[in-house]
Amino acid sequence: MNDQLVIDKVTVTYDNVAAILKASFSLAEGEIGCLLGPSGCGKTTLLRAIAGFEPVIEGSVSLHGKSISTAKYTQAPEDRAVGMVFQDFALFPHLNVSKNIGFGLSKMPAKQRDDRINKMLALVSLGDSAEKFPHELSGGQQQRVALARALAPNPQILLLDEPFSNLDAELRTQLATEVRTLLKENKVTALMVTHDQDEAFAMADKIALLNGGKIVQVDAPYQLYHKPSSLFAADFIGKGSVINVGIDAAGLLGNNLGSLSIQTLPKDLGNTVKLLVRPDDVTYDKTSDTKLPIISKAFLGPNYLYELALTDGQCVPCLTQSHIDIPIGETLPVRFDLRHVVIFNGE
Repeated sequence: MNDQLVIDKVTVTYDNVAAILKASFSLAEGEIGCLLGPSGCGKTTLLRAIAGFEPVIEGSVSLHGKSISTAKYTQAPEDRAVGMVFQDFALFPHLNVSKNIGFGLSKMPAKQRDDRINKMLALVSLGDSAEKFPHELSGGQQQRVALARALAPNPQILLLDEPFSNLDAELRTQLATEVRTLLKENKVTALMVTHDQDEAFAMADKIALLNGGKIVQVDAPYQLYHKPSSLFAADFIGKGSVINVGIDAAGLLGNNLGSLSIQTLPKDLGNTVKLLVRPDDVTYDKTSDTKLPIISKAFLGPNYLYELALTDGQCVPCLTQSHIDIPIGETLPVRFDLRHVVIFNGE
């Protein structure tokens, strides 16, 4: 597989302060990537550098084997063969759907341009809305028009900046899944920015997790969730708790958590470990002798997410079916299944 996009040790600064520091990341042709991280971590800055809106101080950005940004050279955004979908869709209110989609095709012969617009309308299932104006469309339809407009000039890569953030939470993940299917069927290489991990998981083949301007882990969503390489990744991804637990030479844990297999433990652990405990590592079991006080609970429709206190006051999550409805302050009988737990050195 050829790399379509290569970001190599890229640094971007604002007022001599590094917003992105030595970031490296690549996407193969047809791969969908995501820059994920908390607000202010630099993900939008990196996307803007790829688009050509921000200069690169060190390192390089290459597209299809051709360097488009270095410390000495920045190719103009309009010459990059890059499509961009903005957070607010940025549709032209005075143009109908067809003309919005055809906006970047002005150099094409009229017949070819009309054919391309019709193809894009069909691609995003908006053939019946060609003559409508943006204000007559729903948020999801506007999002599809923005996508069609960005894809119309046949870019080498599509960049999406928080593309679902203006939509209802329920619609976001659904649209992310739809957009992923559409991009995959058309073999489009794409890179999205989001702070929402549900969107990232629904869209991406590969996620670059950022913190403080640095890429801290690049992995498939499954690996990022189950095998975070740092405490930051463990804490940021998923609904888990990182707890400190004593451990003896045989792998027996404090807090009545059970034992860990000595074979799977990292070397030089010391007497304390940090465990990332996910909600599915703590299972409701009405026959269990381990009963933990309920600190809080959240109703999620098909499930309850409980927060339970250990004997030393630290808390762990537990996901149950929603008919397991026990009041806060009472206890929940549980068992720990730590076969897939993530372990960090206590220091």
